[in-house]
Amino acid sequence: MNLSPSGRRQDRPELQRAIEEIVESGFLGVQLRVNDEHGEWVGSAGARELGRSAEPLTDGHFRIGSTTKSFVATTVLMLAAEGRLGVDTPVDDYLPEFGLDRRITVRTLLQHTSGIFNHTGELYEDGTIAEGIPWRGKEWVDRRFHTYRPEELVRLSLSRPARFAPGTGWSYANTNYVLARLVIESVTGRPFAEELRRLVLDPLGMAGTVAPGSSPEIPEPHHHSYYRYEDAGQETTVDVTRHDPSWVAAGGDMISTTRDLHTYFSALMAGKLLPPELLSEMRSPEATVGYGLGVFAQDLGPGAGTVFHHNGATIGSAALMYGTPDGGTTLTAGLNYVDDPGLAIAPAFQNAQQRLVEAVFRAGQVSPARRTS
Repeated sequence: MNLSPSGRRQDRPELQRAIEEIVESGFLGVQLRVNDEHGEWVGSAGARELGRSAEPLTDGHFRIGSTTKSFVATTVLMLAAEGRLGVDTPVDDYLPEFGLDRRITVRTLLQHTSGIFNHTGELYEDGTIAEGIPWRGKEWVDRRFHTYRPEELVRLSLSRPARFAPGTGWSYANTNYVLARLVIESVTGRPFAEELRRLVLDPLGMAGTVAPGSSPEIPEPHHHSYYRYEDAGQETTVDVTRHDPSWVAAGGDMISTTRDLHTYFSALMAGKLLPPELLSEMRSPEATVGYGLGVFAQDLGPGAGTVFHHNGATIGSAALMYGTPDGGTTLTAGLNYVDDPGLAIAPAFQNAQQRLVEAVFRAGQVSPARRTS
């Protein structure tokens, strides 16, 4: 049942149809929450687990992948507002143990303009791939409970050639956010999870959000995530809901719910977490792909305007988080699926993003969902 905050049933057949089409495109389950001028709508489609008939959740826990980066960036900027760090200060001042190029500032980390090699690997313009730590295939499955220290990930990245001189290009790198989290811990003397709780989670009442560190656990209730790979010529599918997320660390290790993501992003966009000048800096995009400081800016065109977002995907789980500049309209979703080394779900994930953005932010202009075979 889909209810408004007042408890009245909300019939939004276009939203239910959208998530059902997303399941048909290859996802196992979808849980969606929309808050807009019509009130709040929550719905779900698909399944919680492979081979089980239990109805999907509407506010279950899921791994949010790179949506984590928005939380890290917000925490950094809130510490800047407290005078604990400087956005344009060289990271070397806070983490001298790495001997970083002093042109690498906190801002270049948050905006992915540092040029640092991505510890999870790089895809170069000519199509060649430089591998980082293992996160695909049987090797990852066998090591999915292995713990990596953040410093280990940073040193791996620094052992590889930089993509470009700091500040002269843009390249998405999980390592930037590993370093940003280490900066938080350096200036506060406290674990990131504690600072996140102090600054964001407790003030907003976000009881369903976790920064797990190296813990493989995920709170109940939750959907399940799977991984399909080849082993000795045989295709194998395993449940990877539990795994140690330290391989991606601050690049994408957090867990949340659709409700908490709405609570967070609506507050952030409405200016309840950051002072106006820092929120403006966060939302000022660089020219390459429109990435600000931990958020993307996306122009939806005439009649729709700009939305801000940071989606994320990790092994068998993904998150969507979109909001208008005033936080008055938000779209938050969790998706679970069967992942594989070739990332076969990627086209369907892109289509899912487009389908839901059209349904929520371009009301009345919705085009049919593009389907994948």
